[in-house]
Amino acid sequence: MSLDVPTALLERAERGEVDDADFVEVVRNSLPYAWEVVSRVAGELRSGGTAEFADNTVAPPDEVARGQLLRAMASDAIRGGLERHFGVKLAFQNCHRVAAFPLSAVGGETYTTFIGTRAQLLNQSPELRNC
Repeated sequence: MSLDVPTALLERAERGEVDDADFVEVVRNSLPYAWEVVSRVAGELRSGGTAEFADNTVAPPDEVARGQLLRAMASDAIRGGLERHFGVKLAFQNCHRVAAFPLSAVGGETYTTFIGTRAQLLNQSPELRNC
């Protein structure tokens, strides 16, 4: 199970839509490692500097953390909720390289290069093969 959903929220979801704030809170509590990584790269992006994006290049400390990050990035709903919450566009390579881009960068050269097949191939290494 990806998310630990409180019973009251699940009941509300069964009756209708749930707002983003409640959903994102479930993500934050259920996937703390993924939350920390996304929160950090979004914060680094917002902190200014000259970088066109901020990314995580540190492998997760264990398989539990890796699983959290993979679940967060593989789910359109979770990734979308995180993007809306932090006001960024997330991109993902391999098992741990999460990048935050400003929304205005989507479709631009740097973003397109990062999400391209060439970048994915160049980001491979033997230790990442089975991650």
